[in-house]
Amino acid sequence: MSTIIYPSPIFGPVHSRRLGISLGINLLPADGKVCSFNCVYCECGFNEAHRPTLPMPKREEVSKKLEEKLQEMAAGGQLPDVLTFAGNGEPTCHPQFPEIIDDVIVLRNRYCPNAKVSVLSNSTQIHHQRVHDALMKVDNNILKLDTVDPDYINKVDQPVGHYDVNRIIEQMKAFRGHIIIQTIFLHGPGMSNTDDSYVTPWLEAVKSIAPQEVMVYTIDRETPDATLSKATHEELDAIRDRVIAAGIPCQASY
Repeated sequence: MSTIIYPSPIFGPVHSRRLGISLGINLLPADGKVCSFNCVYCECGFNEAHRPTLPMPKREEVSKKLEEKLQEMAAGGQLPDVLTFAGNGEPTCHPQFPEIIDDVIVLRNRYCPNAKVSVLSNSTQIHHQRVHDALMKVDNNILKLDTVDPDYINKVDQPVGHYDVNRIIEQMKAFRGHIIIQTIFLHGPGMSNTDDSYVTPWLEAVKSIAPQEVMVYTIDRETPDATLSKATHEELDAIRDRVIAAGIPCQASY
């Protein structure tokens, strides 16, 4: 199967289904994955198949490369809609993540003040106060909550180390609404999460978190587990409509 290992520290711009013209910021090594999840649907493949040999980029390198790319895009007359922390794993694992957030905000304000700063995170590091505080500074604090069922989490997200979904939900509440919940819906042997037994408790947790928005989506690229398949448009639309009916803005990406 094909996997995507992103350049580091800057990649793109790419067109995001959810965010528009996105310039990627990859705080992980350029030759492999560093992640606290080992998701069966990850476009970067399984962790064990992509062990990196290179280090994470340093704060100074990220700032320098980002400024060079923004200068290049400005000269070409195409500025990004969003600066997105994503790439080969979990960006908040980088030891200088809070400081890099500050640097990126300064560069955004200088070169593309209308662009949003977004972070795509699996939520596993939000118990660290410095990570929480950094995420409070970004425009789009996009945190993963695929389900509230522990067995499903262990089968699909495959956390590396201890993961307590109830603790994660409580930590999400601490953002006091400055949070966008992102959830993938899919099908696979013993892994489907689109029926009511999964959606109803997930929706109750979402309502308790009271996010500014919810993003529901499904598989878009080849996955390391070849048995997986997409949720249908009808399934995603039905879930989206339930979230909206609960008074929370929601978008579905197919």
